[in-house]
Amino acid sequence: MKIKIKQNVLVENLNYVIRGVSSKNLIPILNCIKFDLKEEGLYLLSTNNEFAIKSFIPTQEIEEITELGELVISGRYIYDIVKKLGNQIITIEEVIDSQVLITTTTSSFKLNCNLAAEFPNIDLEFSKNPILLEKSIFKNMINQIIFSTSNQESRPILTGINFKTINNILECTATDSYRLSKKTIKLDEKMENDINIVVPSKNLIETSRMIPEDDSKIELHIFSNKIIFKCNKLIIMSRLINGNYPDTNKLIPNDYSLTVKVKLNDFYNAIDRASLLTNEEEKNIINLFIDSNKAKITSNIPEIGNVEENINIINNENKNLNISFSSKYMMDAIKVFDSEEIEICFNGEIKPIIIKNVNNDSLIQLILPIRTF
Repeated sequence: MKIKIKQNVLVENLNYVIRGVSSKNLIPILNCIKFDLKEEGLYLLSTNNEFAIKSFIPTQEIEEITELGELVISGRYIYDIVKKLGNQIITIEEVIDSQVLITTTTSSFKLNCNLAAEFPNIDLEFSKNPILLEKSIFKNMINQIIFSTSNQESRPILTGINFKTINNILECTATDSYRLSKKTIKLDEKMENDINIVVPSKNLIETSRMIPEDDSKIELHIFSNKIIFKCNKLIIMSRLINGNYPDTNKLIPNDYSLTVKVKLNDFYNAIDRASLLTNEEEKNIINLFIDSNKAKITSNIPEIGNVEENINIINNENKNLNISFSSKYMMDAIKVFDSEEIEICFNGEIKPIIIKNVNNDSLIQLILPIRTF
């Protein structure tokens, strides 16, 4: 293999595939990036067997192709070298004794290579009926619910997001059993077969970060043991989490005993200030007391002091309520709404709190209250 390519073109694509390389991996070949030079262009591939990234550089973006072939190079070293070579043309050439020579007009590096035959064979085929989503919708969905996934490996199924389709509706749900986030997206077309899968949250975070900001769509190709995301010249594969995701729809009631409306920024800022006098060890507990069209938010640390915040709300039912919850969970939940006003729904002091947009319920946040008596 021998190729000449501009540094900025190569580093742009290495920025993608380096995310699939982990220095903690005990299998040396999985710490590498595969360079596969074909007539149509250069493919870069990395994987840890649970997550794979493939980027493509077409021939028209390559300065010169002298010899086709494959190379498997230490991911961290090739990435750091190319990143620091500056904006110039780089020559990458396979030489004898399983080594690769990386040169510019002023620099020369020689790295040992691994055997290309030992690199995992990752099947990145596509399905016939993918889900098509606007990139902005996909990225927003991840940002609006990902924080509710669990980081406790004792229940692996809760460490991912549940993707579920019913006809032309995609439901994406995350929960750690103390809070829940659910985003509903209407698809352009009805799915031939309904899906119900769980994708690891860490892989979705990386995927969301890699997706470029443009108006094109992302394709979601669903299989029994993996999901493939395709956008432009980038392909990302994630293994799925095995198991049955809990039926969370039963947790969201249809009726509420009390619904209030509040200005999002006023509510968030009041909770933010009240959270200054909370303890993480005690779950950052704050208290909300609703009295007609007023809401009082309080918290205290006995050895430090206490705080009281008062805000106006709209309470058409003119009912009172006294409830406690985690300030962190509430702030996480409300800051992802893109609206000036939100609805907060209650069914008593010990039932889940539901937060919704006033105008639509495509995004629902649920928080369990905390008993303080």
